[in-house]
Amino acid sequence: MSQFNVSNIFKAVVIGGSAGSFQGITKILANLPENFELPLILCLHRLKHVRNGFVEALSLKSVKPVTEPIDKESIRKGKVYLAPANYHMSLELGHSFSLSTEEMINNSRPAIDITLETAAYVFKEKLIGILLSGANRDGAMGMKKIKDRGGITIVQDPSDCMIDTMPRAAMELTKVDYVLNTQKIIDFLIELNKQYK
Repeated sequence: MSQFNVSNIFKAVVIGGSAGSFQGITKILANLPENFELPLILCLHRLKHVRNGFVEALSLKSVKPVTEPIDKESIRKGKVYLAPANYHMSLELGHSFSLSTEEMINNSRPAIDITLETAAYVFKEKLIGILLSGANRDGAMGMKKIKDRGGITIVQDPSDCMIDTMPRAAMELTKVDYVLNTQKIIDFLIELNKQYK
């Protein structure tokens, strides 16, 4: 009997993270099933002037290639997407990405809230949102929007975080569905993938 309720048919997983999240996200990417069906959309705070190295570092650990989408690129099953440095990454109806260089939000571009909120608008109850370690409140409002629109919300257990400000902010703002350590997040995604067999 699974400890997770993943009987719903989901369409996407979106993950936000900031300071201290690199270790967690690389562990998740390294342990994903190779046949993971859903698009995995990552919005991670990163150095805005460093264009190279981050995608390569994630790809070295990941069982699947990690790519930065271009503006208007379609979202496809089984792909891993990373918000490009110094761009906000929105999701649009019709399942495509939109990139912009509008003002920073929460001192961040890409802002996790923008990616999560627009993903909630597009995928509604068919979205899973995951928020990892981080040092500010970016992502809290996005997690609330996912919850409000019927999606599943997961935060990294604060005791498992290098910096717990971000998951705690989300927990203060909304009643998240699961508070899990990194290994349990991986277990959740593996369990989720079984429904697509």
